[in-house]
Amino acid sequence: MNLDGIGDWNRTHYTCDLTPEADGQEVTLFGWVQEIRDLGGIRFIIMHDREGTIQITIPKKRIAPEVLAKSDLLQKRFSLAVRGNVKKTNMTPRGIEVIPSALKILSIATEQLPIDITGKTPANIEARLDARALDLTQEKSLAAFKIQHTALNAIRSFLFEKGFLEVHTPRIIASATEGGAELFSVDYFGQKAYLAQSPQLYKEELTLSFEKVFEVGPFFRAEESHTRRHLSEFTSIDIEQAFANGDDVMALLEQVIHHACITVRQSCATELSLLKYKFDAPEVPFKRLTYSQVLDDLKAQGVNIPWGEDIPTEAFRTLGKLYPFFYFITEWPTHAKAFYIKPREDKPEVCEGFDLMWRYIEVVSGGTRISQKELLMQRMQEKGLNPASFKHHLQAFDYGMPPHAGWAIGLERLTMILSGKKNIREVTLYPRDRVRLTP
Repeated sequence: MNLDGIGDWNRTHYTCDLTPEADGQEVTLFGWVQEIRDLGGIRFIIMHDREGTIQITIPKKRIAPEVLAKSDLLQKRFSLAVRGNVKKTNMTPRGIEVIPSALKILSIATEQLPIDITGKTPANIEARLDARALDLTQEKSLAAFKIQHTALNAIRSFLFEKGFLEVHTPRIIASATEGGAELFSVDYFGQKAYLAQSPQLYKEELTLSFEKVFEVGPFFRAEESHTRRHLSEFTSIDIEQAFANGDDVMALLEQVIHHACITVRQSCATELSLLKYKFDAPEVPFKRLTYSQVLDDLKAQGVNIPWGEDIPTEAFRTLGKLYPFFYFITEWPTHAKAFYIKPREDKPEVCEGFDLMWRYIEVVSGGTRISQKELLMQRMQEKGLNPASFKHHLQAFDYGMPPHAGWAIGLERLTMILSGKKNIREVTLYPRDRVRLTP
């Protein structure tokens, strides 16, 4: 088959831009064939682009012969360009169709596609991920990422308005950010290095100069858990603020989440309708529960956890039924949090760290950071870490480290909440976990 080039054609509209008011207007569209229906004397081509679909109608006896000949060759997923006139009609859901005057076939596709792109025959998640580039062309798959884009844009804009500066820290680091074994090691010109688990130490150091910073980027954890909410490579939205404590950044976080939810509800009505998902904008302030109160609530439900122990997933599921929206858990045992989280001065066995939960899922972790070098070194040792491994970070505390606090949002988990998706892999373009390294 001889393929056409774009030539001097330029897109005039996306499919969503066309309405019955455009009746009679000449348009140029680019997209792909989603479906073809041939009814003898008339052929219908459902064409889609990133914004939706439109019907291209070919009345065989009244169309130019060269257009009809090109349409005879079409199959699903062929990329094409259509030039024609918009026609008002009562025969399509949107009340319009396009009658082509010219058609270009720009590329072809295999006849046997690995998944049904119309979504009429659902495929399991593994089959979809194996053909991810094709899967993402489905409206419902694409909808979740439009929601993610809208939420991230809203968060960025909000932080800019609050005076935060966007930064970009290294992904290849010399020592573990938070300790533990969840590290991917790399050979860095003969030296052992690691992929960053978070930008934590760098963003703390940047409060010395920028005062208020945020970063959006990928981070890496050799995560052994293989659940619907864990990834080995994930996107984190981190902030750090000088001259602030945990309460200050919790208040900021509430505003950020509320703003993202409101923006998605207002801007993504089409995507939410497509996903058949509704959510209420959360009321602020969010409920605050202490770790001890959580243990009491669980005990009342017959779930007994000794003070100081981790809260397992099943216990969180029980808690999520009691608190089915956003809520904070504060005053965690100090030993349960990272070495840089500040212990309470009046009660050092608990700390100024917090988690923001949605039902049973942890979405955000944050807190007041330790700004005193000696206390930070003490906490490192308590965690089994060697302060010498953090030499360069500790140097920053000799230069007037301000009191500071921050948090980190898991973007994929937030997207699950905003889109109603139950599996984190559905809101990750190309997910990486224990068993998946491709595509």
